[in-house]
Amino acid sequence: MELPRPIRGIIPPVLTPLSDQDRLDEEAFVRLLNYLISGGSTALFVLGSTGESPGLSRRLQREVVDQACAAASQRLPVLVGITDTAATESLALAEYAAHAGASALVLSPPYYYNLSQGAFLGYLERLVPRLPLPVYLYNIPHLTKLMIAPETVRSAADMPNVYGLKDSSGDREYFAAVRAMTSDHPEFALLAGVEEILAEMVIMGAHGGVCGGANLHPRLYADLHEAAVRGDAERIRALQRTVMTISTGVYRAGESESSYLRGLKCASSMLGFGSGLMAEPYSALSEDEREGIRAALMSAGLLAADAVTPVALGGMVQ
Repeated sequence: MELPRPIRGIIPPVLTPLSDQDRLDEEAFVRLLNYLISGGSTALFVLGSTGESPGLSRRLQREVVDQACAAASQRLPVLVGITDTAATESLALAEYAAHAGASALVLSPPYYYNLSQGAFLGYLERLVPRLPLPVYLYNIPHLTKLMIAPETVRSAADMPNVYGLKDSSGDREYFAAVRAMTSDHPEFALLAGVEEILAEMVIMGAHGGVCGGANLHPRLYADLHEAAVRGDAERIRALQRTVMTISTGVYRAGESESSYLRGLKCASSMLGFGSGLMAEPYSALSEDEREGIRAALMSAGLLAADAVTPVALGGMVQ
């Protein structure tokens, strides 16, 4: 499917439901994809950090791509994360994704060796021309050790195959600098990766958001994006309260180093999207840790008062 430039709206970083450590729960995955599509998503992003891509075997990564493209690519663009420590593996997955029907790729800096800005730009100059699909850069410095400098983003924006940037730094000054640097490239998409400040980022010029919480409530984030585009402050405040209920109640259970991902995977299981099994090295939350998540989902209107039944919300689990 052809990509709009710039791409706009909410692009969920899709969770990967597992039935065991090396097996996709296909039924839950397809159900989740359909839920995200019906909930107002603009595109879908698989094999990101929220999708636990670094913990999945290469065989399983390809199965995720196959299932996502089969279920969604005729309805929405599918973006596939190809970040790897080996460029040959990134290229191989990119070629596989193109053959499966994906629309674009997402690439972070390789996350093992330390890189300078010049070294990363050189890496892009060598790799990007070989990629079979457009690519979005992904700035997530707390996991990759490299903040992609605004000047580096500007140089990458000149490459015909680089379509935008997802920024998960949460740094407002950084975002403003990137926006200024790319102002002469109006087709270059800027996507907010920290959902708690999505509305603020859209008002600052972001074209959309890649929000993990959309796995739980896609319509919430789609509505928040639309309210921010309109500048509807009252509507933003009302929706933001639910966003923060999810953020504080779901993403802060368990050890802080893994609380976002483990909490999100646990919450998705309560809504019927798989068992909540985590890829190694993480493990599922304990029953005590799950109690706060149940309460947050009820407060957000996603679980009924019995804390068991998912609420039908415009495409919620049937």
